[in-house]
Amino acid sequence: CQPVPKPESRVEVCDLNPCPPRWKVTPAGPCSSSCGLGLAVQLVTCVQILHGQEVLQEEHLCPVAEKPLTSVPCVIRTCSYEWSFSEWSECSTSCGNGIQTRQDFCLSSLTHKPVNPLFCRRFPKAVVVRGCSAGPCPEQEGTLSPGAQLQPVTPATHLTTAAAATEHRHKGLDVPLEQTKPGGGEGITAKRSFLCVCGNLFLNATGIINMTGAESRDCTVAIGRPLREEISVTILESSLNCTAGEVLLFSGRMMWRTGCRKLPLSLINSRTNTLIVKQRVVLPGNGVILQYNSRTAIKKYYQDCDQQLFGPQGEIVNPVQLPEERQGVVCRTFITVAPRQRISIRALSTDLGPESNQTHFNYILVRDVSTMKTVVFRGKQQFLWQSTGSQAEIEFHE
Repeated sequence: CQPVPKPESRVEVCDLNPCPPRWKVTPAGPCSSSCGLGLAVQLVTCVQILHGQEVLQEEHLCPVAEKPLTSVPCVIRTCSYEWSFSEWSECSTSCGNGIQTRQDFCLSSLTHKPVNPLFCRRFPKAVVVRGCSAGPCPEQEGTLSPGAQLQPVTPATHLTTAAAATEHRHKGLDVPLEQTKPGGGEGITAKRSFLCVCGNLFLNATGIINMTGAESRDCTVAIGRPLREEISVTILESSLNCTAGEVLLFSGRMMWRTGCRKLPLSLINSRTNTLIVKQRVVLPGNGVILQYNSRTAIKKYYQDCDQQLFGPQGEIVNPVQLPEERQGVVCRTFITVAPRQRISIRALSTDLGPESNQTHFNYILVRDVSTMKTVVFRGKQQFLWQSTGSQAEIEFHE
């Protein structure tokens, strides 16, 4: 083009409008787990180029649907050790509710052989006991033993009379004690007290619970006391028909017991500060009358940093420990509400320390006591968790 005159260079503005805000992702930080699957946190911000400079903008200005994840999976290396479990055992009962157990052992990923459990002490371990149901127990009809004869059916009036006699002996004592006012509950009728017992949580130090005459076949009550106490229950009266499949179930964090025969005057100890009593009846008017008391626990079943909450609402704060107390201590918060209620836990603020300290043993564990299923939350993860039953446990690891 040398013989041809060269035109002058020109620059024209093609668009005066700035580019729209966009998402900017910084490189991911360290992995939250030193081995196995973990999470790496990456900073996601909304920025816009103005006059050649990158300016930080509010997040709602960027497309919400296009926002990248703030946490991405990461694996540094395969863990050398991990928990392994045997198969679940059969249900402990042939009918009704029971428990299943399994053995846990620490496994080396190199040799695939069990090693000392101390090698797995830093890893979360799943539950080894869970509830199970073997189906409903046989009803009275069609289950007569050989040689048994059918008896004439007695009119239901005698059941009503028996219930009325029981009501008279314990009148005024079968009301949920946390609902009575100081000075007694004279204003509450016996009929109303029957309807109010099932599904309630009793928080007084002592009391009598009348579960006879319940309208539903399944009647459940819960007894709760502060940590450092345990509960003892004496069965004053029982009209349960064992051959019809009627049964009484006691369950707590450290005990599980069912029974029907020889119940009167028997004694049950919860070994902890909470106890759930479930009654299953078939015939109208049947049931039990319980007397419960609380006392200082014989054996320590809790950590000094543990907490107990009894609904209907409350705030859970990770308890602060002194440095010399942190060796091998897992702080827990126990939540117990009325059996008819359920629990919802929302993490408003979660900060497990700087990213460099978010290791595999730094986490929050939430356990649904009714199913014994656990969920683990790490890092700065906010969450909403809901229970299937009326009891939950939270563990703050490290």
